[in-house]
Order: sequence, then C-alpha cells, then structure tokens
Amino acid sequence: MLAVLKQTKDGYVARFERHLKHPVEKVWSSLTENDKLKKWFSELQVDDLREGGIIKFDMQDGTFEELEIIELKMHAVLEYTWGEDQVRFELYPESDGCRLVLIEKINRMTDHTPRDLAGWHVCLDVIEVLLDDRTIDSRKNEWEKWYKEYSQQVDKLPKN
Repeated sequence: MLAVLKQTKDGYVARFERHLKHPVEKVWSSLTENDKLKKWFSELQVDDLREGGIIKFDMQDGTFEELEIIELKMHAVLEYTWGEDQVRFELYPESDGCRLVLIEKINRMTDHTPRDLAGWHVCLDVIEVLLDDRTIDSRKNEWEKWYKEYSQQVDKLPKN
C-alpha cells in the first residue's frame, strides 16, 4: 500500500502503514537490534538507543552521519532525525500481531524525495518478508516500481 502524502504548514508528511502478523517485541527488535536492522537497512546502526542517543548512517565513503534519536518509547516509538527531516516508527499491538506506522516529516520536496519514499516502502516490505521468513526476488526491481508510483504522487502535491 502506498504511503499517504499530505502537505502541512511545516512541509509534508508521508505516512506508511503495515499490519504485521508478529508481536510488537519482534518487530521492535527489527528496528533496534543491529544484527536485524542490517538485514533491511544495511547502512544504519544503532549506536546509543535512548532519547538523545545516536543512530549512525554509513555514507559508504568512510564517513558516518549521526541521526539523533528524538523520541524513544520502548516497543512503541522510535523517532530520529533524517537530514533536515524526521523519521518516526510507531508500533501498536493488535489481536493478530501489530500495526507498524512509519511517518516521515519532510521539510521540502526535492528531486530525491520520491527515491527516499520508494526506499522506505521497500524497507517496510523487506521487514515484513524477513519476519515472515520469506524473501524478495529483487529489491532493485521493487524499488523501481515504487519509485515510479511515488514520483507521480509527489508531482501531484502543491509545492511550498
């Protein structure tokens, strides 16, 4: 399911939502434990899991960008900076698993925004596939498909 994109007074918000057939604790570990995190987003590494703590983004050139953890509620909320933007994961228990919500607060739309949105979309799909003990044939093919969708969606938004 595509993220819902909306313009706000401060920029834009992208909201992704997935219903997963796994308990909150298991999904939380995918977001916060480095051995599991690496399987769906290899450039990220939790350095210090606490509010004010750091998640490192490997720039693949020997340098790391530090992403500050803005809010942390164990097994419920993980929010951190993402460049000029913010990324927030929320988990809600459900009778048959949990609901995973990813909200990206976007200050301004750029040519790169659809790439990020497609990337987050595929990341969420990969989390689900990994938890289900399945595989995706080609992340690249999935990304290309979703990139086209998000490019069209972003083009329809009013620009700030």
